[in-house]
Amino acid sequence: MTWKRYQQAQAGYQAAKSLNAQKFLKKIGCGKEDHHFWKQIGKALLCTYTLGGVAWLYNETSPLGWWTLKPRPKEERELAHLYERREFPYPGDEEAMEEFVAKGGMIGTTIGPKGFIETDKDALNYQKELQNKKFEQEAQKLWIRMRNEVVSELQEKGYDVE
Repeated sequence: MTWKRYQQAQAGYQAAKSLNAQKFLKKIGCGKEDHHFWKQIGKALLCTYTLGGVAWLYNETSPLGWWTLKPRPKEERELAHLYERREFPYPGDEEAMEEFVAKGGMIGTTIGPKGFIETDKDALNYQKELQNKKFEQEAQKLWIRMRNEVVSELQEKGYDVE
């Protein structure tokens, strides 16, 4: 090592030595007297993220349907146990991907009723479908009641109606 390089190394060492790490850390709020504060911040963050994780996990497995902006209809709540979460295979696994596509995967949504593939239906279409089904049931009941009334009137008049 030459004399010039030795002097440069000594100058770098002196500059690093003059830089007081504790003084710098104290200036940015990380000194020894700030350890208690950062420990409390760490505890608060740990508790917050734990509660958030528990809420997220409960939301994934909850029958209550959290985080929905509109209430679910009674029929949908009653049928909620029929729904399953569809698991997607790892993209590199060719055999699993072929099986997944053969079962009807990647068509529609990630959540579908057990037993058949859910096509692209949103909540509004589902609600309209339920309303149509109710309307059809009411129309059927009304038709049967009217038919029974006509049959009973004809039987009262003496006609043989089967």
